[in-house]
Amino acid sequence: MTLSRERPPLVADERTQLVGWLDQQRALVRWKLEGLAEADEYRVALPDSPLMTPAGLVSHMRWTEHCWFNVLFLGESYADNPQFQEEPEDADMLVTGVPLAQLLDEFEAQCAQSNEIVATHSLDDVGKHPDFKSAQATLRWMLLHMVEETARHVGHLDAIRELLDGHKGYY
Repeated sequence: MTLSRERPPLVADERTQLVGWLDQQRALVRWKLEGLAEADEYRVALPDSPLMTPAGLVSHMRWTEHCWFNVLFLGESYADNPQFQEEPEDADMLVTGVPLAQLLDEFEAQCAQSNEIVATHSLDDVGKHPDFKSAQATLRWMLLHMVEETARHVGHLDAIRELLDGHKGYY
């Protein structure tokens, strides 16, 4: 999947705008991590948040995409998604030993799957999972939430990267 760091068109339909903003934030994830030393992939920059490493955040974002689009929206099983495990807490961020490049590829593959789901449903459709109240949201709401969620974590990656090696930049 090739994600564009470009903003969506200033004039476009709602779906194009929503997916465009989300894709831009998704693309910034890989860009923020380009050239990161292998030794820093799992390095803790925020002492009170030891799981918030570059690798941990990418894994979390992958599973968050799966949570919202596959589980809550489509109603698929959540058995394989570590976000639904009670123990250990934040299991989706526990990915020690998995290379960052692999995690980025898995994240982008999940984003491509999410985009396929979005493309085949109305923005007014609601989620289907019977076990979670969040599934009652429309696809539009879920897309807006994912723009916010992804952008927030891109900001985390920006700050963490600057703390790790001084690299900084907007886009």
